[in-house]
Amino acid sequence: MPRLSQTCQAWLDRPDPPATVTLGEILQTTGESSFGLLLAILSFPSALPLPAPGYSTPFGVLIVLLALQWLGGSSTPWLPPRFLKREISWETWVKILAAGIPWLRRLERLTGPRWPVVTRRGHWVLGLLVLLMGISMILPIPGTNTVPALGVFLIGLGLIEADGVICALGSLVALLGGTLTVSILYGLWFGGTSLLEWLQRGR
Repeated sequence: MPRLSQTCQAWLDRPDPPATVTLGEILQTTGESSFGLLLAILSFPSALPLPAPGYSTPFGVLIVLLALQWLGGSSTPWLPPRFLKREISWETWVKILAAGIPWLRRLERLTGPRWPVVTRRGHWVLGLLVLLMGISMILPIPGTNTVPALGVFLIGLGLIEADGVICALGSLVALLGGTLTVSILYGLWFGGTSLLEWLQRGR
């Protein structure tokens, strides 16, 4: 099976690029239906330090659906057809691939089958973390997308490579992302309330 970076490079090498590409076409090109690969593909755009307006929320919804299926013991992932028809401009998709492939290749050089106990027996912990990070990605709030998406991406990559070390690293990043999201929500709730009270007193 080609590695994820090779699959992404195949998109850049297409001789007849379309104007737009759908999520269904992206997933179909991978030729795989494993949870790890789908999680990696769906979190890939938001995990990059690039603006991805409009993608984190719907992709976060799909990640939540996959996490629930994974936790439920399903062996075959299912995604709603209407989400698979969502279009991404070719220009945007190329920017995402061009930015992500170099560091993806570097990361893949460090991966390999390790710590099988994590990928085989850490089902519930990994699935729960992916679920929570998917919920964080859904929130339309700056700062609640990139780190959680990176955690999901690393977990997905670890599942693809059967690499428990990468899955464990992804879990740590996910915990960091969850802490960051809670902190942001806490600050918005109490900071926003304080600002509103200050404005009211100033009238």
